[in-house]
Amino acid sequence: MALGGNPVFNGKNFRGAKQAPPVPQNPYGQQFNPAGRAPGQVMDGQAAWSAQQQGMTNEQLQQMYNQPAAGPADTGRMTYDDVIMKTVACLVVLVIGAAVTLFVAPGLSSLLMIVGALGGFVLALVNTFKKQPSPALILAYAGLEGLFLGGLTRILDGMYPGVGLQAVIGTLAVFGVTLVLFKSGKVRATPKMVRFFMIATIGYAVFALINLVMMWTGAVQEPFGLRTSITIAGIPLGVFIGILAIGLAAFSLIMDFTSIEQGVRAGAPERYSWVAAFGLTVTLVWLYVEIIRLLAILRGDD
Repeated sequence: MALGGNPVFNGKNFRGAKQAPPVPQNPYGQQFNPAGRAPGQVMDGQAAWSAQQQGMTNEQLQQMYNQPAAGPADTGRMTYDDVIMKTVACLVVLVIGAAVTLFVAPGLSSLLMIVGALGGFVLALVNTFKKQPSPALILAYAGLEGLFLGGLTRILDGMYPGVGLQAVIGTLAVFGVTLVLFKSGKVRATPKMVRFFMIATIGYAVFALINLVMMWTGAVQEPFGLRTSITIAGIPLGVFIGILAIGLAAFSLIMDFTSIEQGVRAGAPERYSWVAAFGLTVTLVWLYVEIIRLLAILRGDD
């Protein structure tokens, strides 16, 4: 597992899942594991003798030998299809939540945006540290984050028309490129890259916290705080910070993919596909926020 990345995949609920469930018992009380046997293979004399000891006929044992080997889905293990389907479910709920704050009255939209931001933060913590995944809580998180993202998009798109659609396209583009690079093996979560990611993420979090406090206290009056009040060679600081943050979110996706791949290979129980879907949703929300903020800063600097 790519440690040091998305805390969802580093929590007890996913790290403890990498233990394959036991092979199902056959109706006669003996474990049946056809690994290494081609379908249709004829049983040998020892197998026939064992069948007689178990009270089975040769025909019954031969029928078991002729059955195809059980796959991950048959043994209750996590598969890539499970992760994809549950991630899609989370994103559908997120889009529905976003649609609510995009189309309700402005005052109600702002209220729902705040509720979504606070509620999403709380449920993110609950789902991250919960020992067993809860589909209901994970979908509730997606819905609350949808309320927040819809409200944020409505505000910024009202100020800079078009940034909402551009942010959606940008998020999908980064996700797609990152997935292709990961599948091709060109980008991997090496220990050196993970250490850099951790240092850069901590530094970014400290900056974001300082910037938030200064905005709340009125120390800076700019809409994006230090991101736009400080310029380097005429370019707002937020542009450089935004590019860094998008890079961090993209690399977080690489570590998410790595953790999911290792979970599937290790035979993690199927229910942990919800944890994988939750982790991907968290990263995609972060990526979208960074992209739409960068676009707004660039538009505001025109």
